[in-house]
Amino acid sequence: MDSSRTAYSPIAVEGLSAGGDDEFLAASLRYFDLQGSFAAILRNAVGAALPEPLRVIRSDPGAIHAPFLLVWRGPTATLLLTKNQAEFARLEGELAAAADGCMVDQTGGVCVIRVRGRRTEDLLARLGSDRVIPGLGEALTGRLAELQVTAIRADADEVLLLVERVYADHLLEWIAVTARDF
Repeated sequence: MDSSRTAYSPIAVEGLSAGGDDEFLAASLRYFDLQGSFAAILRNAVGAALPEPLRVIRSDPGAIHAPFLLVWRGPTATLLLTKNQAEFARLEGELAAAADGCMVDQTGGVCVIRVRGRRTEDLLARLGSDRVIPGLGEALTGRLAELQVTAIRADADEVLLLVERVYADHLLEWIAVTARDF
């Protein structure tokens, strides 16, 4: 796993901004049963249930604990994102007690790239396909810049692109070159 943290140069053109965000902590949540003890502990700990297929859920921002993003990855897998180290560690400890699932820290292997602006959808279409443009509350995985990328839209004005960290520079370079073409 590549645990390095890189300061990525921001990309900005009229109607679009993009850049890496290394403040996110990421974990893969693997479980056997959506109604099991792992899912129940998670629901109580973050204030949100596991997401439905192709969905992203933001835990209640008014809750006691820091907001989490829960991103559907498959029938028995969810990706968790947060920026709060203490809450991440607390959740990891609570979930360790469940026998029917596990939380695996993926922070060193996942890079989050934030894309904002009115040209976001145009950028994503040019990088791959309009089938990777998520609607609000969606998490779609597909190919962008010849890489497997998960695009999530938890907020109306922003798309987060999740890519393996080893490919982050490649994706950001494609974004920069494409943005210069606008």
